[in-house]
Amino acid sequence: MMRGGNMQGMMKQMKKMQKEMAQAQEELNAQEFTGAASDDAVIATFSGDKQMKDLQIKAEAIDPDDPDMLQDLIIMAVNNALTKVDHETEQKMGQYTRGLPGM
Repeated sequence: MMRGGNMQGMMKQMKKMQKEMAQAQEELNAQEFTGAASDDAVIATFSGDKQMKDLQIKAEAIDPDDPDMLQDLIIMAVNNALTKVDHETEQKMGQYTRGLPGM
């Protein structure tokens, strides 16, 4: 009988943890993360679920003779924002996945 009670307790803990994880993921998805390049010449904003919400490009970042520079600035801003999303995801969700196999 002791095993059955132990299993019930474990299942209850798992359900609680699932609910907490879902809430943490919702909070994360609601956050906005901003990445910038070259003194804010390009600013990319993403939600916590990595959906781009905004992309701002200052006029001085647009050089018709050097489109590669603008491309590089956009890539830098996007990567900067996504790195912030990944870091915050690890901070919020890592507490639930540490120690699990394959994580």
